[in-house]
Amino acid sequence: MKKLTWNEQLNIGVDVVDKAHARLFKIVGKLIDLVEYEANCENACKESIRFLEDYTMKHFLEEEAYMRSIHYKGYEKHKKLHDDFRDTTLVSLKKYLEKSEYSAMSVQRFISVLIGWLTGHIMMEDQAIAGNVQADQVYDVSSETPVVSGAVNQAMQDVFHLEARLADADYNGSNIRKGYYYRLCYNMDDGGKVQLLLVIEEQLARRGVGLMLGLSAMHKPNMVRDASMQIVEQFFHHLGKLFKSETEYLLEKEELLTKDEFREDFMTRYPCRLLFETRLGNFVFCARKWEVRKRKAAV
Repeated sequence: MKKLTWNEQLNIGVDVVDKAHARLFKIVGKLIDLVEYEANCENACKESIRFLEDYTMKHFLEEEAYMRSIHYKGYEKHKKLHDDFRDTTLVSLKKYLEKSEYSAMSVQRFISVLIGWLTGHIMMEDQAIAGNVQADQVYDVSSETPVVSGAVNQAMQDVFHLEARLADADYNGSNIRKGYYYRLCYNMDDGGKVQLLLVIEEQLARRGVGLMLGLSAMHKPNMVRDASMQIVEQFFHHLGKLFKSETEYLLEKEELLTKDEFREDFMTRYPCRLLFETRLGNFVFCARKWEVRKRKAAV
């Protein structure tokens, strides 16, 4: 695999944060080289992963201190993402490493998930600290198609630096190659529900990830898949934020779907069904709202 490099497009404009991110990618790059070129590297991998873990936690503390210093209003939610990564994602990855006795495949999975999580987190959550993404702008999914289209295009630019052109305002479910399928369900304060059904073609996700990381070619499919999925999941969360006000919508459920599950749900009919084209691949955005009928109290 071509050497992992820091992409300056990931800079948020805060020196202490940007330097730490670049250092993290350098550490991950050295771990990649270790796995690629060193045989029987279990002890070295253990040491490198411990160092990487310690540095990541140190960076989280520094970033959180910076957010507090500027009174960042998204501090609590951002800190929770750090805590969840430390207490859940990282713990799960370490257990997998230990169970597999630090096999090359398990170390590669550790690397790819870490790369994907860090990149997605930087592009969406960290950029928001400096006001570089449009997460504060909220759109109504019942608005006219040009408004929704503008929000989707904004999300594509925020994350992948790509223009998204509306190709079909009445998408019928065809012309999508292999991809990642996701569903976000929200409860509304007035008792209604909002559901987003999203698809991003695998080639768009993978090539977009490759450009982000300075990798023109990623030759290990499993590493590409794992890194892409981490970024795609965070991208879908970012997109969902554009279509809800925190005081109005509450995320009820998020699901990664199979292609068959996507088709089954799609057939329930979504009033908003949009197909977008980018130079790297296609993206589908579907949305629907409905009212939940309240049961009458028994007399």
